[in-house]
Amino acid sequence: MTTLLDVEHLTLDLPPNADRAHALHDVSFSLARGEILCMVGESGSGKSMTASTLLGLLPPGVQVSAGRIAWEGAGNLLTLPDAERRRWRGSRIGMIFQEPMTALNPLRTIGDQIGEVYRTHTRLTGSAIRARTLEWLDAVQIPSPNETAKRYPHELSGGQRQRAMIAMALALEPELLIADEPTTALDVTTQAQILTLIRDLQRRKGTGVLFITHDFGVVAEIADRVAVMRHGEIVEQGAAQTILTRPSHEYTRALIAAVPSLPSAASATSATPNTSRASATLPVSIDATPPVLRIEQVQKTYAKRSWINKKTHAHTAALRDVSLDVGSGKTLGIVGESGSGKSTLARAILRLMTPDAGRILYRGIDLATGTLDAQARRDALDIQMVFQDPFSSLNPRRRVGDIVTQGPIARGESPREAHAHALELFELVGLSADALDRFPHEFSGGQRQRIGLARALAMRPKILVADEPVSALDVSVQAQVLRLLSRLKAELGLSMIFITHDLRIAAQLCDTLAVMKSGSVVEYGDTAAIFRSPSHPYTRALLDAIPGISGRSRDRLNDAQADAQALSAA
Repeated sequence: MTTLLDVEHLTLDLPPNADRAHALHDVSFSLARGEILCMVGESGSGKSMTASTLLGLLPPGVQVSAGRIAWEGAGNLLTLPDAERRRWRGSRIGMIFQEPMTALNPLRTIGDQIGEVYRTHTRLTGSAIRARTLEWLDAVQIPSPNETAKRYPHELSGGQRQRAMIAMALALEPELLIADEPTTALDVTTQAQILTLIRDLQRRKGTGVLFITHDFGVVAEIADRVAVMRHGEIVEQGAAQTILTRPSHEYTRALIAAVPSLPSAASATSATPNTSRASATLPVSIDATPPVLRIEQVQKTYAKRSWINKKTHAHTAALRDVSLDVGSGKTLGIVGESGSGKSTLARAILRLMTPDAGRILYRGIDLATGTLDAQARRDALDIQMVFQDPFSSLNPRRRVGDIVTQGPIARGESPREAHAHALELFELVGLSADALDRFPHEFSGGQRQRIGLARALAMRPKILVADEPVSALDVSVQAQVLRLLSRLKAELGLSMIFITHDLRIAAQLCDTLAVMKSGSVVEYGDTAAIFRSPSHPYTRALLDAIPGISGRSRDRLNDAQADAQALSAA
């Protein structure tokens, strides 16, 4: 294969007050046409900084001090004039950014932003641009492409925004595609579709793909070669099969071992049979003890109104007769794709929205009613939330100590009591006492999620609702947070509702599982039993779509995990 890209001894200097001298140090790798190179590592390892260097998008204060980036063996991308580099971006080099909400323009429609790629780099007519835009929206599995093209980023779900950005990056079928964690926030079925789309482009057009990820499940699925990064350096690189089966560096082995796995057949043989049922019925009793929270036939329909004449012209059924139980001291997992109703149900439980029908019963209180008396409102505070994105849910202008103590103080605790409790919680979640005086931006993603967890626990909840709390974290940090949640549940006697699109994670933590599709519960029962013998086609489709689980990729990853665990134990 022809070499497309050669990165030679690349070093990036950080500003003088940074926590280390170099963002990248002596980084060298190559990428051939038609090859997928997976760059793997935790947050701060230098993966995204490598991508930014290739695009000429380095942040202020970071500069190249050594190295060369050759394109097809000639030239140096680092010395391209700015105007020439702008022409390359989008046409010859495409980029899928990790965070779509910051990469998309909030003031322009999705269709207009995808069309801009064609207006900038081609001479297509307006009608041809619109047709191509709709084709790509359909290719990335966005529902109702015509309607979605007219919407703004804030009107789409996180997964839909990510798919729209993927469409922008693939629109001109670039020679080099840089994908920075492009599927982290996506459902497993959409993730599988996007990986197939990228593989198709790679094979059909000979596109070179630099795929940045922290998930060795994805690596086992698509990688030709792998480069493992840590603290700005490549610690190991080579053919994917070699890295997966014979990793030489202990850091690589730790990353492989941290990938969540599904229950084995042996562990599921004694499980209670699962119950596939129509969601309109009342909850099926799975546990002998009375539920701490009961959800009965909850319904919610969203109506889209015109801002001109206020007429309703579209209805979306977000919840259709949802009935579930949360057992005392147990974890109920809710899984499903984007738009299945998971987050709407969470908002209803937390009284952030009022359902149209049904009951949500806690301690004799119906949380689905519009008004509660003073005592009922206090009881409702027993249910607290850990949000998906800890950075956007933490006030950037307040120190984290103030953020964690704000709720208890508002509820009547003295500042001294609230501060003392916050110190205890920070120790419990693995943060030092001096963290209380720092701001959210001074922490890593995993640390911010721990802060979000401490804030929820500060209210001394009985039930914790965790909405995709680890989806954006590295697999090693993800494993730490999952272990922390399991320990806290045991120590504090918490009941949990754990919302996720990743069935591997649900398998690690959840006692019972509810699978949602289009607002309905299509399967509900014991977690291990559902994994052993899923009864609904949708559940089977979710399981089959998990990266690194099926076929050859599963065998590669299972062998790699067994070897990594054996070497770690030795």
